[in-house]
Amino acid sequence: MVAPSADLRAADTTITCLRDRDAAAARLAAIAARTSGPQMAEAAGRVEAILAQVQQQGDRALLELSERFDGVRPDPLRIGVDQLEAAWQACDPSLQQALALAHGRILDFHRRQMPADLQVDGPYGERLGRRWRPVERAGLYVPGGRAAYPSTVLMNAIPAQVAGVPRLVMVTPPGPQGLPNPTVLAAAHLAGVTEIYRVGGAQAVAALAYGTESIPRVDVISGPGNLYVTLAKKAVFGQVAIDSLAGPSEVLVIADHTARVEQVAADLLAQAEHDPLAAAILLTTSETLAAALPAALEAQLSGHPRAEITRAAIRDWGLVVVCDDLATAAELSDCFAPEHLELLVEDPEGLAERIQHAGAIFMGPYTPEAVGDYLAGPNHTLPTSGTARFAGALSVETFLRHTSLIRFNRRALEATGPAVITLAESEGLHSHAESVRRRLAATAD
Repeated sequence: MVAPSADLRAADTTITCLRDRDAAAARLAAIAARTSGPQMAEAAGRVEAILAQVQQQGDRALLELSERFDGVRPDPLRIGVDQLEAAWQACDPSLQQALALAHGRILDFHRRQMPADLQVDGPYGERLGRRWRPVERAGLYVPGGRAAYPSTVLMNAIPAQVAGVPRLVMVTPPGPQGLPNPTVLAAAHLAGVTEIYRVGGAQAVAALAYGTESIPRVDVISGPGNLYVTLAKKAVFGQVAIDSLAGPSEVLVIADHTARVEQVAADLLAQAEHDPLAAAILLTTSETLAAALPAALEAQLSGHPRAEITRAAIRDWGLVVVCDDLATAAELSDCFAPEHLELLVEDPEGLAERIQHAGAIFMGPYTPEAVGDYLAGPNHTLPTSGTARFAGALSVETFLRHTSLIRFNRRALEATGPAVITLAESEGLHSHAESVRRRLAATAD
């Protein structure tokens, strides 16, 4: 029997375990808010200073800030098309094939998302509609830092291309040798992205939002990043559109007696290895599974190339909750609204119907979250930190805007105009009413 509140341990691996529903809900809320607090205000102040510097100094600020934060002065800022081609040619053929497979699947899925224009004929001959058009310029942020993310290139570029955006502008941090990760450049080549600048962080977001001598101002910025990137996107929202405010990655696994502990452990570690702030959560009806988990985690962490990061995430933001039933697990999951939700249960489709809030749901033992990260097809840029309550994945619509179309004829205005006048007068807006009244008077002549 697992104690109501206890740490589960195996060698160097420790993970918090709870049994009480209210205590679990409180801990889940704390995990969702893990990036809030005094440090956020301090970081926001630094970001504001960076944004102001880029706005005032343009390219010079980008070079100086990159030298300060990345240890590289990326001059010139733009990466040559020949360098993208060289990166692709240098890829192992198996990696080229994997990227091509991912590209094809993601492209196919996003093509099916494209919304259709709408036209409605009203009862009096009026015509109403909604028309979709792409933004003119999209800025794609591809993070660097602890890992390389060629998958993020595909997940951002493809929906923008499907939307029909004429100009894609990609930014990504320079590596120690001055160039971004070559696999990122190879993915950009495959996706047909040719305008790429080697700059990252809040300064890259500022460049996309305000424009510099080299980097054009864009209409929408998409792509995940660290805390400073996220705060910069938040600060420039309104100057440009943004896809979302992505926080640290998270996975919540709901598992019953049918789940295999080594698979659960692998899936939790797959999120924990991203970042020390990543959250890895298990809600289970099996006390046997909960008790066996630490040893399974420890076994897979032995010799792990990112063990330090992963152990920190499991220790600080890992959680096991033993639930009385799957209904309780589903309720707790909805309270957390996870970015990634895995259902390792006997009837995953049935349980998925009970879930209201999740960025993406992965159902059954053959659907690890990793397939969604790379090539399943749906976008891997998902809402985090509880925002799945009101937000969804990055999509083709992120790069589209819709315009309402309205055309009344005389008959339609005669039929509805008196009601418009009445409503306008009820709001005290004289000229609103008069604009209709004068047209009705003209039609009576």
